[in-house]
Order: sequence, then structure tokens, then C-alpha cells
Amino acid sequence: MLQLDIVASLAAFLVVLSLYVYRRRSNTPSYAHLPLPPGPKGLPLIGNLRDMPTSFEWQTYHKWCKEMGTDILYLNVAGTSIVVLDTAEAVLELLEKRSSIYSDRARMPMINELMGWDFNFGFMKYGERWRRHRRLMHHNFHPSAAMRFRPHTLRAARNLLNRILDNPDDIIGNLRHMAGETIMSVAYGLEVKPKNDPYIKTAEQGVHPLVAAGVPGAFLVDVLPILKYVPEWMPGAGFQKKAKEWRKLARTMIELPFSAAKRNISACVSPPCVVSLSVEKKESGTKDDAYEEDIIQGVAGTMYAAGSDTTVAAVASCILGLLEHPEVLKKAQEELDRVVKPGHLPDFDDEDSLPYITAIVKETLRWRDVVPIAIPRYLNVEDEYKGYRLPAGSIVIPNAWAMLHNEEVYPDPFKFNPDRFMKDGKFNKEVRDPSHACWGFGRRICPGRYMAFSAVWIAVASLLTVFDIKKAVDEDGNVIEPSHEYLSALVV
Repeated sequence: MLQLDIVASLAAFLVVLSLYVYRRRSNTPSYAHLPLPPGPKGLPLIGNLRDMPTSFEWQTYHKWCKEMGTDILYLNVAGTSIVVLDTAEAVLELLEKRSSIYSDRARMPMINELMGWDFNFGFMKYGERWRRHRRLMHHNFHPSAAMRFRPHTLRAARNLLNRILDNPDDIIGNLRHMAGETIMSVAYGLEVKPKNDPYIKTAEQGVHPLVAAGVPGAFLVDVLPILKYVPEWMPGAGFQKKAKEWRKLARTMIELPFSAAKRNISACVSPPCVVSLSVEKKESGTKDDAYEEDIIQGVAGTMYAAGSDTTVAAVASCILGLLEHPEVLKKAQEELDRVVKPGHLPDFDDEDSLPYITAIVKETLRWRDVVPIAIPRYLNVEDEYKGYRLPAGSIVIPNAWAMLHNEEVYPDPFKFNPDRFMKDGKFNKEVRDPSHACWGFGRRICPGRYMAFSAVWIAVASLLTVFDIKKAVDEDGNVIEPSHEYLSALVV
């Protein structure tokens, strides 16, 4: 009798469960009847594999969107669906309003599994592990918290001036040293050497492969993950050898400065920095599980990867823009002369009184955006937008470059023109701030953006206070025109 009751109860439970699942499925919208978004016509099996651009792909994506009259583009790359969002409106609707389903990352086998960059929460799958890393980063870099690191940023900017004075022919090298000095100080509390610093050298060696591997389609293993099991000795598997070497560089990058920081903390000689403040919080017995050693180490390592090349690219692009527009340089220096006391260098206290410097930095971030297509998202479930079906499993690429060069928002968008952000001698807040696209989107927006903007701002203000910026001349006195050539990568 008891067995019959159990069987009856189990049968009743299965019936209720079946009805529940049926109701859930019937309430889940199906978009199978809807068309896919517009896109170039592909070939059987391989789809648009042969159409995919190999460099500056954001420009090609935008060109296709313009030709097809769409703000959303669909590509099928050997069975992998790619959806490109070409306008701020599309990004707002999907990545912001529907962020719960658009905040995931694609698997990225090359970076995460082969190169060992799974410590970087920028590439992590959306979930609890990502939230813990993100929370630790937010605790250190929300607007008020980021203020405490301004002395580190200011010192690196001042040191940059001395380095350029001593060696004016290596602008990019000097900028790299400034960015490295800032991040090593903020993240680890480490002072760097004026030349050949081992921490900066190690970090640069670790990051440079990432910039190339982060571009969608750079390695076929990201499209066909099964290739990760191909041995490196097989023809065409050279990516395996590269990944093996790059993995060692990545581990050294995050372990070397972290170990040095821990030694300084143990010796009670570490200044306040992300690692020391986080370790202190951990040792105080906090119940916040974001304060665990592997997370602290991962967040500190992520900082260099996210902040080094981006800072260099932004300041270098600003210099390039000023080279082409001496009238902007002159106007900026007149503002600095009015505001900054003679014999002094600009400080963050001067920021509100230097709106044109702010306009120059904003225009730089718009004109030559550092990360043109952000890091792609992954859509786990099927969705719909403007009557189009967006397949589950799609790689979603927000085209920030297109948004920041929208002629309807920024007239003459390819011209370096800081005055577009000025009105009656003040910063014009009516013009759309480039921050709507240049720092990423939704829940994946750059958590270090406040410190990053401050670092670029103080570097530009300091440079223009003490230096003129002019085009070089050759031995015969002829002007050498800049090439305006950029490297096409995750960070340009």
C-alpha cells in the first residue's frame, strides 16, 4: 500500500512538473518565424567567413550598415552568428535595457584557455566569479575612491615631463613608462626605475600578445574551439606554440609585482595601493568574499592590461591631433596661462577652471577612440530587435567607433575639433559626452574609467603647460608630415 502511495505521489509530481514546464515553454516567446538582421550574403557552409575584414573591421561593419540601411548587422561565420550593433540606440536597447542577457562573454578559447588570461575579469563569463572581481574593482575605483589615487597619477605625469625633456625623440616610450609607473604605483605600491624597469618590462611583454589576440577572428580557434586540442606540431597549429609562450608571460606579469607587493606589506613599507588596501581588508576578517588572494591578484593584473596601452594610445592621439591643429594648441596654452600660477604646474584642483583642456581630452576619446569595438558580448538566449531574430549563441559586437563618428551627433566627425564641446567659453554639456561609447556599455562598462580619464587629463594639461608641440623637420628644414598610421587591434 505504501509503495502504491509513493508511486501515485511520484506520478502526480511528474504530471505537475510536466504542466509547469509546458506552461513555461508556452510563455517563452519564440522568434523562429522572424528574419535575421541584414548582412552580406554568404556562401554555403562557410557563410561570411571569406567576407570578414582582417583589420579595422569597425569601419567595414559601419560601411555595410550604411549600404544596407540598418543599425544592426548579421554575419554567419562558419556557423557562428555575429551581430554588430552600429548605433547608440541599438546599444541602449540591448546592452543597457536588456543587460541581464547581454552581459556575458564568448568562450574565447585562445585568450582564456590557451593563453591563461582567465584571471582577467574583463574576459570572464557573466556570473558569480565575475561579480566578485568586479566588486573588488568597484570598491577601489568608484568616483570618490578613485580620488585617493590621484597623487600617484600626478607624480607619474610630472615625471613624464622630465623624461620628455631628457629624451624628446621617444614620445611613445615615455608615455609607456608613465602609464606603467601609474599602474604599478596604484595597483602594487611599487616605485619603478627610470630606465629598464623589470616590472614595466614584464607587464608590457605580457600584455602585447593580448592586444593582438583580443580582436574577433584573429585566431580560428575562437571560431572552432575544437582546434584547441590540435597538437602544436601539426601543420597550421602555430597558434598553440604562441599560446604556450604567451601563457608564461601572462603568469609572470601577474605574479612578479604581486609577490613584491606582498613582501613590502609584510615589511610594513608598502604605501596605500589596491593590493595593500585589499590585503588589509582581507586580514581584518571581512565577510566579503571578493577579498581573496587570487581575486586580489587577478584584479591587480587586470589593471595593467586594461590601463597601459589605452592611456598611451589616448595621449599619443591627442598629440597627433594637436600637431595637425596648432590653433587648438595655442588656445589651450592661453587658457593654461590664465589659470595656472606662474612657476606652477596644473593640478586636479584646476580642472573646473580648465574647460578647454577637458574639451581636448573628450575630443581625443571621441576622435580616435581607443577600443573601437569594445570586447564582444555573448547572447545566451534567443532575442528580438526591430522585428529581427537574434539567435541564441550569437557574438554581439558594439561598434563604438561608428557611434563616436556619427555625423548627426558630431558634425564633421573625422576632424579633431575640441571646440565642438565648448559654448560661450564653458564646457558644453548639451553635446553628447563620448563616455556613452568610449568606456564600454551596460554592466560591462570600464570600472576604472574615472581614474583613466584623470590620468589622461593631467598628462595633457601638464604637457601643454611646459612644451610646444610642432611637426618635426628633416635636415633640409622640410616638415615631416605624420603618417596617421595606427595598429589595428583590440586597442588601436
